Amino acid sequence: MELSEAKNKIETIQKAINGFRGSLDLDALNEGIHLNEHRMAEPDFWNDQQAAKKVIDETNQMKQKYDRFNNLADAADELSVNLELLEEEADPDLMAEFENNLTKVEAQLTDYRLNLLLSGPYDHNNAIVEIHPGAGGTESQDWGSMLFRMYTRWAEQHQFKVAVLNYQAGDVAGIDTVTFMVIGTNAYGLLQSEKGVHRLVRISPFDSAGRRHTSFASVDVMPELDDSVNIEINPADLRIDYFRASGAGGQHVNKTSSAVRITHEPTGIVVSSQAQRSQLQNRETAMNMLKSKLYEREEEKKAAKKAQIEGEQKDIGWGSQIRSYVFHPYTMVKDHRTNYETGNGQAVMDGDLDPFINAYLQWKLSQKNPD
Repeated sequence: MELSEAKNKIETIQKAINGFRGSLDLDALNEGIHLNEHRMAEPDFWNDQQAAKKVIDETNQMKQKYDRFNNLADAADELSVNLELLEEEADPDLMAEFENNLTKVEAQLTDYRLNLLLSGPYDHNNAIVEIHPGAGGTESQDWGSMLFRMYTRWAEQHQFKVAVLNYQAGDVAGIDTVTFMVIGTNAYGLLQSEKGVHRLVRISPFDSAGRRHTSFASVDVMPELDDSVNIEINPADLRIDYFRASGAGGQHVNKTSSAVRITHEPTGIVVSSQAQRSQLQNRETAMNMLKSKLYEREEEKKAAKKAQIEGEQKDIGWGSQIRSYVFHPYTMVKDHRTNYETGNGQAVMDGDLDPFINAYLQWKLSQKNPD
């Protein structure tokens, strides 16, 4: 890399950081952290555990925001210092280290921009993800398991944890349905881009004639909600069934009826949990899932009403087709909202979703600010 090119790149990075600094009141952020830490040190802080948890979460978010910016700014300053050293004296080893660090800082800057787009009230929460294969039997069920693997790989790449809440295997292959939680900061904000119908076109491995098949699976994504979100649920509206749990591939089968299925009769929403060992834990997990689904339903009603008032003619339903994965007669994965596409379908199935997520967040921001 030429030093002049490196200098231009660093100037671009510094310009972006100065822009972030202008919109980020670091002094106020730091003061907010100290005020909350002072509250956390008070003797009666834990008297109200719900309020205490909210203060801790708020403090952690402020610290993360403060530290993320400072780490980026420090890394950019270090690049500038090393560039000055290289301008004074050529050093192959230092140059190799400099180029490696420059690549890292550019990726860090991209990640920082991405996090700025996550401004929704629950974007920082864990995500509850459901995958339901469409009609088509084994074909669609296998497609559902491929999507499950894709999201698991993506989560692993981001050091997120995946907890399977409900897993029903397909009759021959794949899954009948799976619900899992992705645990980590901004999991919901990132994975909200995946909500909708995913379409697969391929030569079927289950068709002895080697014909091309089209399969569909729906993906639903909801934020995990804590007790600070008030969703009223009338116990009289619930039908609760207990059954024996069966894990992925028939593993971890319980001999007791610890799995829980809750049906919310006014809406027809059904949630299940079999991940926990006790009936009580599974019931609590299922109730939290129901709360998230009811919250999501209300948000969709608001969005539909807003679209009607504004005269929008776009489909805002979660069931609309959002992405196509074509593996025959050519390879392409295309998002129909953002028009982002790639010819490396295998990388996508191995969890390389960040370009799609970033394109979606940018697109979503443009929908809010069309001008």
